Amino acid sequence: MIRNYFKTAWRNLWKNKVFSLINILGLSLGMGACLLILQYVNFQLSYDHFNKNAADLYRVVNDRYQNGKLIQHGTITYSGVGKAMKDDYPEVLNNARVLQFGEATVTYKNKKVAKNLEYCVDNSLLTMFTFPVVAGDSKTALSEVNTVVISETMARKIFSVQGNDFQPCVGQLIKMGTDTFPTKITAVLKDIPKNSIFQFDCLISYQTLIHSYGYKEADYDFHDSDFWHYIQLKPGTDYKAFDVKMAAFSQRHFDGNKVSGSIEKFYLQPLLKVHLYSDTEYENIETASSNVVWGLLIIALFIIGIAWVNYINLATARASERALEVGVRKVTGASKGQLIRQFLTESLIINIMALAIAVVLAVLFQQVFNTLVNQQLSLASLLQKGLGGYAITIGLVIIVLAGIFVSGFYPAFVLSSFKPILVLKGKYSSSKKGIILRKGLVIGQFAITIVLITGAFIVYRQIKFMSSQKLGVNIDQVVVINGPQFTTPDTADTRAKAFLNELKQIPTVKNDATSFWVPGSETGRNFDIQSAHGDPTVHYTMRFNGVSTDYIPTYGMTLVAGRNFSPSDYAKKYGDLHSTILNVSATKLLGFSSPQAAIGQIMVKTKSRWTIIGVVADSHQKSLHFAIEPTFFRPQMSIGSWISVKMNTSNPTQTIASIKATYDKFFPGNIFDYEFLDQRYNAQYKNDALFGEAFGIFGGFAIFIASLGLLGLSLFATLQRTKEIGVRKVLGASVSNIVLLLSKDFIKLVIVAIVIATPIAWLILHHWLQDFAYHIGISWWIFALSGIMAIAIALATISFQAIKAAMMNPVKSLRSE
Repeated sequence: MIRNYFKTAWRNLWKNKVFSLINILGLSLGMGACLLILQYVNFQLSYDHFNKNAADLYRVVNDRYQNGKLIQHGTITYSGVGKAMKDDYPEVLNNARVLQFGEATVTYKNKKVAKNLEYCVDNSLLTMFTFPVVAGDSKTALSEVNTVVISETMARKIFSVQGNDFQPCVGQLIKMGTDTFPTKITAVLKDIPKNSIFQFDCLISYQTLIHSYGYKEADYDFHDSDFWHYIQLKPGTDYKAFDVKMAAFSQRHFDGNKVSGSIEKFYLQPLLKVHLYSDTEYENIETASSNVVWGLLIIALFIIGIAWVNYINLATARASERALEVGVRKVTGASKGQLIRQFLTESLIINIMALAIAVVLAVLFQQVFNTLVNQQLSLASLLQKGLGGYAITIGLVIIVLAGIFVSGFYPAFVLSSFKPILVLKGKYSSSKKGIILRKGLVIGQFAITIVLITGAFIVYRQIKFMSSQKLGVNIDQVVVINGPQFTTPDTADTRAKAFLNELKQIPTVKNDATSFWVPGSETGRNFDIQSAHGDPTVHYTMRFNGVSTDYIPTYGMTLVAGRNFSPSDYAKKYGDLHSTILNVSATKLLGFSSPQAAIGQIMVKTKSRWTIIGVVADSHQKSLHFAIEPTFFRPQMSIGSWISVKMNTSNPTQTIASIKATYDKFFPGNIFDYEFLDQRYNAQYKNDALFGEAFGIFGGFAIFIASLGLLGLSLFATLQRTKEIGVRKVLGASVSNIVLLLSKDFIKLVIVAIVIATPIAWLILHHWLQDFAYHIGISWWIFALSGIMAIAIALATISFQAIKAAMMNPVKSLRSE
C-alpha cells in the first residue's frame, strides 16, 4: 500500500511538471536560505554554553549617576568589588578579577612573537570557566607571582611545537612586552572555542600585577575603576533577587559621592547574555547584536513560511482539477483516511526533494555565506549546543516536520472531503472558505514582502547616512601605528619628538601626532571635574585624551576659539600640566555662554587647576550609535600609545614602507604594526553592515519565493478561465482588457497587504533606529515606494502569463473546451 502511495504520488507530480517545479523550487530556496541563516543564529546563541558552570556565572556591571543623571553604564569597576561580594554574601561561590593588558610582544630568547592578547586574572578564573589544559595544572597555574598560562596556538608559535606534546613548554621562561623580569609558563590551555567571549593568547597571574608591576590598588581598592569582575553564584540562586541587595552593598563599600560626586549601582549580568545583550561601555570582549541575530531568524522563518504557503495555495487551488480523481477513488472504495495518506505522501515527496536540494544549495553557497557573516560555519554548526541546549537544532527539525505536515494536511483534508456524487455529476465548485483562505495567505505573503522591502530601504539609508555623516575629524588616508613597546621612559619623549619630526620629512606625509586614543576607540573618563566659577559642590564627568601638539591639525579638527597646544604647554611630570582644550559640549556642560567665554577660565580636575586655552568643534569619537560627549584634551606626548600619520598620496604602500623604515630606525627591536584608521573606525558598524547585506539578500529570496507562488496561482487562474478569455476576445475584448481582468483580483490583495504591512514595518524599523543616537527619519514616501514596488512585482509576475493568455487565438481556446 505504501509503495502504491509513492508510485501514484510520483506519477501525479510528473504529470503536473510546472506546478511541481514551482513548489520544489520555492521550498528548496526557502529551506536552503533557512539552513544558512540558522547556522549563524545558532553559532551566536551558542556563546559560552560550553562552560560547565555557565548558568551560574555572571559579570559585575555598574551604573554611575551624577547630578541625578546616568553618566556611565559600564563593565569596569574597582578591584575590591568581587572579593567584597564574596565576603559579604554566602550566595557567591567564587570570584575572579580581570585586567586587560591588550596586545603585547612576547620574547623567548631571540624570538619575538607580536600581537598577543594578554589578561591579568585570578587563578580562580581557570576553575570557574571551562578552559581545558593540555599541559600543567589549572588548579595552581596562576597562584604565584610571575607565572603565565598560554594557548596551544601561542605555544606552537613560540616553541614550534609539533604534534600535541606541550609538556616541554611548561617551565620555560619568557618576557611579556616591556617587562624586565622573566615570566614562567605553568600551563598550556587548549585553544579557546570561537564561541567564547574570552579570546586570549596568554593569562598572567594577578599576583604579578600587584607585586611585580607594583599596582597595589589592584589588590583591594574602591577608587581606581580599571577592572572587570566575574562571580559564580551557588546553583539555584536567583540573581535578580541578589541584585536587590546591591544597593546596600554600594552604600557599604563605595563612598563615591564624596570621591567624585557620583553614585554607584552594581548589578549582575548573566554570562550567557554578555555576547548578544551588552550595551555597556569599556567592553573588553567582542560582542554581537541581538537585533541582527533575532532579525535574521525572523527572516528565515518568513522565508520558509512563504514557501509552505505557496504549496498550500497551489494545492488547494488545483482542487477542482483533482475533484474527479477523488470522486472516482471514493466510488471504487477508497476511504477518506487513504486519500489523506495519499496526498500527505505527495507533500512528503515534494518536501524531501526540496530539502535534499536545499542541503546541496547550502553546501554550494557556504563559503559565500561565511564571507558575508565573517565566520567559518558549516551545517555542523546546527549541532552546536546553544540557547536552551540544542533548541535551535531540535526546533529546526520540529519546524520542518510541522511544515511538511501542515502544508500537506490541509490540502489533503480539502481534497479528501469531496462528495463523489456531486463531483461525478460535474457540480463541484471551490468552497468560499477555501477561496478566503487562499486570499488571506496571499495577503500575508505580500505583507511580509512589503515589510522586507521597506526594511531594506530603511537599513540601506541608515547605513549610507552613517557612512556619509561628517565626523568632525578627517580619518581619510590616516595610518595609525601601535606605539613601540621596547623603549625606555627617560628617552621616549626625546626620541618621540625626533621620530615625528623625521616622519614629516617624507614628502607624502602631511602631518603626524601621538595620542592615548584614536577616533573609533573608547577614551577614558574623568568624574571629578568642577568649574572654578560655578558651584564647588557640583561634580561633572568628561571624556579625555592625551595628545601631542599636532593632533588637532592631523585630524583636521576645527578650532572655534582660543589656540592649539604649543611646546610650552608640555611637561615631563603630569603635575606640571595646567593647559587644556575642551570641545563645545564640554563648555556647555560647565555652563559657559559660548566657546569664546570659556577661554582663560579655570577647570578644576581632581583639585588641580587647568586653564582652558582652546575650544574645538564637537566630533564623533565613536560610532553614530553613541552621542557626542563632553571631552577635554591635555598636552601629553604618548609615543607608547598610538601614532597617527596623515598621508597625501596615491601610493600609500610606498609611503607606509618609508614610515616603517623610519620607525625601525628609531625603535629597533619593535614590531611595526599599523592599520588604516577609516577601516578601523568603520569596523564599529560591522554588525549593522552585516544586517543590511543579509536583510537585502535574504529579503530578496523571500520576495522571489512569494513571486513564485503568485506566478503559480496566476497560471492556474488563467488555465481555469481559458474559455472565458476566448469568449471575451470573440466579443471584442482587447489584450489590455484581458490583462486587467486577470490581474485586478490579485492587485486588490496586494493593496490590502500594503495597508496591513505599513504600520507593522513602521513599528519594527522605528524600534531598530532607536539603537542609534543619530539616525534618519522614516519618511512617508518610503512606504509609498515599497507599496509601488510590491504592486510592480505582482504585476510583473502576473502579467507574463496574463499577456500570453490574452494573445492566444480564441478559436483554439474555445475548441479546447
